[in-house]
This record gives sequence, C-alpha cells and structure tokens, in this order.
Amino acid sequence: MKIVYFGTSDFAVPALEAIHKSKIEISLVVTQPARKSGRGQNIKEPPVKVAADGMGLEVYQVEDIKDRAFVDRIKMCEADVFVVVSFGKRLTEELLDIPARFSINLHASLLPKYRGAAPINWALINGEEETGVTVIAMTGEIDAGDILLQRSIDIDDEDDAEALSGKLSRIGAEALIEALDMIKKDKIIVQRQDGSSLTSAPKLKKDDGEIDWSASARDIHNKIRGLVPWPCAFTYLDGKLTKIWRSGFSETPVKDALSPGSIAGIVKGKGICAATAKGYLIIKELQLEGGRRMDAGAFLAGHKIEIPKFACNK
Repeated sequence: MKIVYFGTSDFAVPALEAIHKSKIEISLVVTQPARKSGRGQNIKEPPVKVAADGMGLEVYQVEDIKDRAFVDRIKMCEADVFVVVSFGKRLTEELLDIPARFSINLHASLLPKYRGAAPINWALINGEEETGVTVIAMTGEIDAGDILLQRSIDIDDEDDAEALSGKLSRIGAEALIEALDMIKKDKIIVQRQDGSSLTSAPKLKKDDGEIDWSASARDIHNKIRGLVPWPCAFTYLDGKLTKIWRSGFSETPVKDALSPGSIAGIVKGKGICAATAKGYLIIKELQLEGGRRMDAGAFLAGHKIEIPKFACNK
C-alpha cells in the first residue's frame, strides 16, 4: 500500500514517524513552504519538512494546491491512500479523488464535536473533561466525513493546549496506523457523524486572548490553558499589557469590596491572586509586554504591587 502524506505542524510529526516506522510506503510528503517565524522573523521550515528530511523521504512544498504541476506530481505517485494531518490547507475535490482507495484525515477531537481549525483549544476553553482523536474519510465538507475510528483520553487538570496537543498527536499516530491496517485488510466499517451533536471550533484570533474579569475564575483559568502558546490569554496589569501563561483558581467567595480584576493579594509559593466575578484566579506565570516570561515569584521580586490599588485594567 502506497500513501501520500500531507502535514505541516508539530502535531503531524508523530504520525509521519509512526507510518515510516511501520514500513508502509510513503511515496511523497507534502507540506507548506518555509515561513518567517518568531520575534526575529527568521525563515523556518515546517516541522514535517524537517522530520521528513531526517527520514530521507521526498518532500514537496506547495503554496497553491491547485497548481497543475503539483496536481500532476501527486497523480504520478499512484497512491492508494492520502493521509492528511494538520496540513493547513483544504484539499480540493480533484485531489481527494486521486487516491485509489481513501483520503483520510486525523482530527484532534471526538467528531462531530469541535469541527474546525482549533479543536484542542476550544475543548480546554469550554472546560471539557474528555477529548480524543478521530480518523475520518475525507469529503469536500471540512471535518464532515464518515468516521473510521476514534480514540478518547481524559483531560488532566494541568493540561494546556500545548501539552494536550502532544498527547493527542501520539494517540493519533497510533489511531492512524490502526486505520491504515484496516484499510489494507479491507476491514473498514464506517460510521456517519451525528449532525445533532455537532459543535464548532473556529480559528483563533488574537483578540480572543483578552481576559474578561466578569467571568468566573474557573472559566478564566480554562481560557488561559486553552490559549497556550497562541494567542495567549492577556490582561492589563496596571495599564500594561500582560500575557498570562499559567494559572490556578479558587472558588472561595470574593469579598464584597473587591471588584473583578482587582489584585486581592499574594499567595506565597503559588502566585498573584486576582478577584473575578466568582472566585479568585491565581496567576502563576506571566509576561509583561516586551519582557520575558517568568513565574510569579520572579515577577514580584522585580515589581512592587500595591494592594488593592494594583488592578487588571487598561
């Protein structure tokens, strides 16, 4: 069985490694071009390109997937299956029709929940206790194909989007190997998605990161862990834009004198305590605009906080 692998981000690397290790023939790896990245705007190759080069696999970096030269190159592979994992571009109907058997996609949610570009983030933001991965047969409609198989995991209290992505990428790699084996042995049994259970996970925007202190401490905490590393939750500490990287919370009732966003105190060994509409958020790791990321202890060593004057506002 021959496959063409489409992937770009870190999430797609474990699956590529697992397929390569399984001895399934990878005719071609398709990924996106190098991009400018980070503060220095240095040109950086996609993680899948780096991984594929290390395995000695042929790589095609494409900007326009409708380009005829690209489509013709894909057809030359005579692939049985296309495997798509965090590729970042929507495959056309023409491309989906090329493989002899299937075009399959690994999606980081238990479909039909969290269809869209940011399933891991929204599962955390919404306080889900369980998530997983789904392997689907691809159609022209995004994330709407029939389900080949699913694997679920519990979400740990300390998971942020970065940590959860790592866990899901690993179980996703295992799920893809199982799905490819099922295809090879003609043992695929598909299941239609239940449209009544559909929820969406739209692409994140930078503005999604701003903290609303009128929400509960639990909801703000979930937002913080759901937005690591981008766009990262942020607020304004005494008027200065501040990213919040890590937090905890307490559902202890807030004193009447404290308005949401007020700094209520310092919890020794834990962090900076801020009042919310319901409970207290404990800020454990933060980053002032233009500064470095630091834990609350290091921040407090270099910044004086006058309580209760200091507040999370512009």
